[in-house]
Amino acid sequence: MAGHSKWANIKHRKGREDARRGQIFTKLARQITIAAREGGGDPDTNFRLRLAIDKARAQNMPNDNVERAIKRGTGELGSENLEEVIYEGYGPSGMAILLEALTDNRNRTASDLRHVFSKHGGNLGESGCVAWMFEKKGRLVIDRQKTPIDEEALMLEAIDAGAEDMEIDEELVEIITAPAQFEAIKNTLEAAGYEFEDAEITMIPDNTVEIAPDKAQQALRLLEALEDLDDIQEVHTNGDLDEEALESA
Repeated sequence: MAGHSKWANIKHRKGREDARRGQIFTKLARQITIAAREGGGDPDTNFRLRLAIDKARAQNMPNDNVERAIKRGTGELGSENLEEVIYEGYGPSGMAILLEALTDNRNRTASDLRHVFSKHGGNLGESGCVAWMFEKKGRLVIDRQKTPIDEEALMLEAIDAGAEDMEIDEELVEIITAPAQFEAIKNTLEAAGYEFEDAEITMIPDNTVEIAPDKAQQALRLLEALEDLDDIQEVHTNGDLDEEALESA
């Protein structure tokens, strides 16, 4: 896939989750709640819930927090008035930004977003302005520091399982799948002994936009500020950020 975005891997390398663990728990709890609300509280029959729980456990979220989030979703502990909303905008060098939000107040979220975009050289756009540049895909990530792999063997197994694409660098392996095949491919590769650092249905850009080196740090600050908003669950971009500029960010 020509448009692999570096943003998800940049987040992994920078380890920002550790610095924001409390906020991460809040966001993960919301994801679990929504998944349970939409598909029921049994992870064996609700794949979206199972993925959300797996993410929570990967962040060492306490089981009590997970259980409470599930019960909020099923209505056992009352219900939260959360709705899923997509926001879209532009950043430095014209990079497209697609945001997945869970909010109980659209006006507040939109106001917060306008402030962040304006502060960091971007602007919040109209619905549909960039969504067409992204495609929903399954994404499986192996951390090579934790799970040594045989590149050729993994590539053959991933292709045989039905994966669409795979990218390998010194630290990470990223396997891309069609959403409908994601669960089956994940299960097949796990059965073969592979462990995933991240496993998600996400939005991947069809093509990327090169960010000018003198705009790279500004772009990174914008993406990080968007990530830091409580209502924002996922930040997707087609920006191809300069590695050397990021090292000094």
